Amino acid sequence: MVRYHIVTLGCAKNVADSERIGRVLGAGAHHEVAAPDAADVIIVNTCGFIDAAKEESVDTIVELAAGKRAGQRLVVAGCLTALHGAELRADVPEIDAVFGAEDWAGIGAWAQTIEPLRLDAQRYDVPETSAAARPSAYLKISDGCNAPCTFCIIPKMKGRLHSAPAGDIIAEARRLAAAGVREIVLVAQDSTDYGRDLGQIDGLPALLEQLSAAVPGVPWLRVMYAYPGHVTPRLAETMARLPNVVPYIDVPLQHAAESVLRRMKRPANTRMVREMIDTLRAAMPGIAVRTTFIVGYPGETEDEFRELLAFVREMAFDRVGCFTFSPQSESPAAHAPDQVAERVKRRRQRRLMEVAQQVSTIRNRALLGREIDVLVESAGPERTGGAEISIGRSYRDAPEVDGLVLLRGAFPPGAFVRARVTETLAYDVVAEPVDVEAAVSRRG
Repeated sequence: MVRYHIVTLGCAKNVADSERIGRVLGAGAHHEVAAPDAADVIIVNTCGFIDAAKEESVDTIVELAAGKRAGQRLVVAGCLTALHGAELRADVPEIDAVFGAEDWAGIGAWAQTIEPLRLDAQRYDVPETSAAARPSAYLKISDGCNAPCTFCIIPKMKGRLHSAPAGDIIAEARRLAAAGVREIVLVAQDSTDYGRDLGQIDGLPALLEQLSAAVPGVPWLRVMYAYPGHVTPRLAETMARLPNVVPYIDVPLQHAAESVLRRMKRPANTRMVREMIDTLRAAMPGIAVRTTFIVGYPGETEDEFRELLAFVREMAFDRVGCFTFSPQSESPAAHAPDQVAERVKRRRQRRLMEVAQQVSTIRNRALLGREIDVLVESAGPERTGGAEISIGRSYRDAPEVDGLVLLRGAFPPGAFVRARVTETLAYDVVAEPVDVEAAVSRRG
């Protein structure tokens, strides 16, 4: 039996990929351990999306390599290896094996060479988080991307769009449901492009219909990482109609000034974006719309930034993330003229998040006195001023990136609690329980 430990760097999609590595190794009867020191094999699942992530991955590998004990093996996998695998092997000789993005079968076969054990023939095409770790699980429906964004190298690292067959996705969703998962979060580089490589048009609505029917016992199905030009009226209608698809969508817009969007090679029709948001809100009046923006993209002027601020105020997004432009050396944008100074980037990030916080505060206040469903996530209650508080989320909040619900009382993880909002903060809300395991209302 090989004892392994996986270090995961990067986004939710990498978390899902690490779970796939674990399942492949578990199929061979290998055993995961909680700490690198106890492992025979340390696997680093890297991120190489931007230079900052690349540096974090390299630093982690170097640190682990320096601490290797006799007989211990170090494996590097994931996004960074697609472009820099040979370079990593040359610079860090302590690395024992390098595997490209998505070469999970290769990792499993390599582990068998260390200590041959059982390797089940079952094929794991769709990765997801462990059902035992939390009541929510990520389910990756596709990988790769066809978009030409100048700041991104995902197509170089992971290739063009490749969608998982619907049957495999359904099978994984059923397995998660049987394990007690209460929320399945669909992730991809572009979830709304799902199925295009399989000859499907507008494939995500059809997939949602199949998933909703296949796992009716999972109260929440959530869609992340939609592409603005691919959010269709059919998708909005399907989300509104299906009882366990939550009215929430994450559409990373990246900017609002059409001149910047054109430089990014992103959809540059802001009228289309406004119509898309209107369509979603008309179909689902309670929908929570999340988006992310990049400030300090090469050439971004103060006027273009002010245009972005005005857009955020106008559209009143429920959730906003903001990143400063961080160049990836292999991307065209890294070598574009008129790079913006770091201090200017940070100042613009602060200004945008101040506006986003103001909008979020107003939208949260509208919840005061309303009843919402809360999915409890905390393993046990915390004590605040002598009172017990459980931590959870409403449908308006995606795992790890959005706000929380501070729920008075002690409730087990995975419980759904009907609660009334008694206090609102900038991003979070405080709520009093009304009923436990009441019929889940997607609209809160």
